[in-house]
Amino acid sequence: MKAVILAGGLGTRISEESQYKPKPMIEIGGRPILWHIMKEYSHYGVRDFVICAGYKQQMIKEWFNNYFLYTSDVTFDYCNGKQVVLHEQHSEPWRVTVVDTGLSTMTGGRIRRIQKYIGNETFLMTYGDGVCDVDIRKLIAFHRSHGKIATLTAVHLDQSKGVLDIGIEGAVRAFREKSAQDSAPINAGYMVLEPEVFRYLDGDDCIFEQAPLKQLAEDGQLMSYQHKGFWQCMDTMREKKKLEEMWKMGNAPWKVWDE
Repeated sequence: MKAVILAGGLGTRISEESQYKPKPMIEIGGRPILWHIMKEYSHYGVRDFVICAGYKQQMIKEWFNNYFLYTSDVTFDYCNGKQVVLHEQHSEPWRVTVVDTGLSTMTGGRIRRIQKYIGNETFLMTYGDGVCDVDIRKLIAFHRSHGKIATLTAVHLDQSKGVLDIGIEGAVRAFREKSAQDSAPINAGYMVLEPEVFRYLDGDDCIFEQAPLKQLAEDGQLMSYQHKGFWQCMDTMREKKKLEEMWKMGNAPWKVWDE
């Protein structure tokens, strides 16, 4: 099963760093947050990734191209011509497809652009700026149990994200933007989607969290997986520093993998 990661936005709320690099390439503990997300998926056996890039997309491609250099000791031997020797190589069992989905394409448009890399298969999808400790195997099992087109992970946090009206057995009855009076479960990403979801996407201006999710809810095709563990997005420098401190202190709940 492939995991699609949205990594193309401008990241304007964390412009202190995103002016220099794509938001998913902002580092936590010396590694891009994108790497942290992929490590969690990989821990659960999901190792085929499609990265929906856009803003400064070449930096994402260059990082993966040079991954061995970033993670290994290296000898540059200029005495015998320029020879490069990698020592104690640390590779990942990943297959990574980085797709330039456009600079200003919206989230639904980015997903629509990578349809040819998905084919007619169930796939995972999340955002490239949030980490959590959700059990991916249980999430997939829940999705398969109900037979609907889409499952999203829901968490209870007091933040300005899209609000979910959840009915019995996890069915999402409505999806809307959060108001100041709300204290409700929010969309945390970490979705499982059937290929039929592409029928709900209609161009580069399509915002996945608006018309498509609302229509899926109205059609009775959107379910929520209730996650009561850790989840944290990285929209601001304050949140980035919070994650950095957790990693530094050895208290990073999203680190479910072994060294």
